[in-house]
Amino acid sequence: MIGPFLRPSFCDSEGDWWRVSSSATGKESYVPSSYTAKVFHRWLFQGITREKAEQLLLLPHNQVGSFLIRESYTHAGAYSLSVRRNTRSSCDSVKHYRIHRLPNGWLYISPGTTFSSLFQLVDHYSEVEDGLCCILGEPCFIRGYNNVPVVTGSMPTPVRKPPINWKEVDSSMIFSQDPTDTEDTPVSEGLREAINSYLLLTDEATCDDCGKSWKT
Repeated sequence: MIGPFLRPSFCDSEGDWWRVSSSATGKESYVPSSYTAKVFHRWLFQGITREKAEQLLLLPHNQVGSFLIRESYTHAGAYSLSVRRNTRSSCDSVKHYRIHRLPNGWLYISPGTTFSSLFQLVDHYSEVEDGLCCILGEPCFIRGYNNVPVVTGSMPTPVRKPPINWKEVDSSMIFSQDPTDTEDTPVSEGLREAINSYLLLTDEATCDDCGKSWKT
């Protein structure tokens, strides 16, 4: 049985349990990590068997050319390409191709054609058969997953303040009660609160007293 697509609310790949939310109901619950499979880029699957790949690709929403790539269970670091194909019989079937890895990290299905990444491999076989049973079509359809929007573009760059030169820090930067002052000061609001809390615990002083006793 194939369950619904689950979005991770909190993803801990090292843990035994994942907190996930259902794409259908939005309800959150915990599931064993061994009962889940990761899906990347809509076609790269982690944690599914050959039989499960066939079961997914033969679902009614998929057509000839539907495909997925899965991590190999028997060969570490290797992948397998599974493609739905049309046969002479009345039923479609799934053809599997092993994706080999060269010592330099490049990948290939046929030794004469190598690729630096899985993306290049998929792009190539999406345009020509080149020895496959058919041209690759749409990634394997999973109800719920294909309705999730794909976010494109580069990852946002984290903004970090430069290291603090404490010789240039004035007491007003730490003990000011005006929240607008934090915009131009190198001392973050969290650090200000930590210093104030420490002084209050050790000296039992107020923030006004702290400002008077602070020495630069």
